[in-house]
Amino acid sequence: MKKNIAIIMGGFSSEYEISLKSGNVVYQTLNKEIYDAYRIHVFKNKWVYVDNEDNEFPVDKNDFSIIVNKNKINFHCVFNAIHGTPGEDGFMQAYFKLLNIPQTSCDMYQAALTFNKRDCLSVLKPYGIKTAESFYVNLGDKIDANAIVKKVGLPCFVKANKAGSSFGITKVYKLEDMQHAIDVAFKEDDEIIIESFLDGTEVSVGVIKYKGETKVLPITEIVSDNDFFDYKAKYLGESKEITPARISEEMTEKVNKVAKQVYDILKMTGFSRSEYIFKDGEPHLLEVNTVPGLTKASILPQQAAAAGITLEELFGNAIEEALK
Repeated sequence: MKKNIAIIMGGFSSEYEISLKSGNVVYQTLNKEIYDAYRIHVFKNKWVYVDNEDNEFPVDKNDFSIIVNKNKINFHCVFNAIHGTPGEDGFMQAYFKLLNIPQTSCDMYQAALTFNKRDCLSVLKPYGIKTAESFYVNLGDKIDANAIVKKVGLPCFVKANKAGSSFGITKVYKLEDMQHAIDVAFKEDDEIIIESFLDGTEVSVGVIKYKGETKVLPITEIVSDNDFFDYKAKYLGESKEITPARISEEMTEKVNKVAKQVYDILKMTGFSRSEYIFKDGEPHLLEVNTVPGLTKASILPQQAAAAGITLEELFGNAIEEALK
């Protein structure tokens, strides 16, 4: 019997358009002989199943079911393709846990922790995971730009703490530009993190649960055409993503070890993509993404392809792992 798979996409964040693209790639790619796939759009004002003619059918949030042509459809598994809230920060994970429906991403706690850059880095530091120097500010705090620069130096990055990975980020070169950067970040979140600039090779490392084992995928080197790996660099083609990365065998071994360590320390499942910058030959963790982009041009699918894993195998494996 075919399994009914709900592919959730959209979400409440600024990355909803990318999520819709990711979800549609999953929908087009899943093996139709094994799975009956359903596109579920999750937005603040509606949760709907969207069929191939773009007809919309409401989702019953009481049991996450739909009714199509008077037939009630329940789902064996949910494929999570929502970047940002509520798919990457633990809300959907908790909802499906309560309903006892398997889903492909990590558990609720891991999602909430990794989505909060500040808390995630704080948990990992005692294990020897190297990170940038950082300074934290909450909405309403008095801003002391001099104290910030004294701790993290210039240039530095001002980021929204819990708003996905691409919005609300500014690279600050001058003290007088700090307040504007903070204002930009606060448009995305009520907590911000300010980090020292690490000047070195940036890499992205995919780690997944594949056939029951933790698997580190081939590393991608990020060479942004912009000042840093921002939204345009990530999603609009304004960067070069080189897989496998042009780094030494020693650097490869170091970052592979750290990425696997991070995945295992956090007791992750499903997909993850963590970002590192090499400083003095050592990988420094920037962040962990638990619902990375899944379009054909996205980094994780590129890495899977380099490992000889097709998109159909990548997505199918995620479902089968969730169903165990």
